[in-house]
Amino acid sequence: MNIKLRQKGFTLIELLVVISIIAILVAVIFVALNPLELFAKSRNAQRWMKVSELLTAIHLDLVSSGGAVPNESSWASGTVYVLGTDSSGCNTTCTATTTNSACLDLSDLIDNKRISQIPMDPKTGTDANTDIYVYRDETIITVGMCDPEAGEIIKLTR
Repeated sequence: MNIKLRQKGFTLIELLVVISIIAILVAVIFVALNPLELFAKSRNAQRWMKVSELLTAIHLDLVSSGGAVPNESSWASGTVYVLGTDSSGCNTTCTATTTNSACLDLSDLIDNKRISQIPMDPKTGTDANTDIYVYRDETIITVGMCDPEAGEIIKLTR
């Protein structure tokens, strides 16, 4: 009697080869997609949306108030401000432009129902310092982000 037992399953070498191939494929895909760059691009897309939203809210308030900018007594023409509630230190955080040391509080936009909340940078913004700057020169208003990522410049002017 010649009985052969046939074992079912994979050998250890076969399993190690398959696991190695999968690990190599995962590493290649991870490097090719560069998730850190994708996250930065995603945050920059959020920044573009927030800048546009804020500029629209400022213009809505301008139109409904007969041309007066929100918080006009504190918002001097020709001066760049970071939005927020801090009274000092706002000129140290913005890398995109030189700003005034005091933040500009535009919470009037919330009170006037132009915007639900003052937008802020998705990575570094706080209520005290949103990392969004604003500039007005008579009738032209510019809104931009202080610290965009991936070397992108994020600002809108109307």
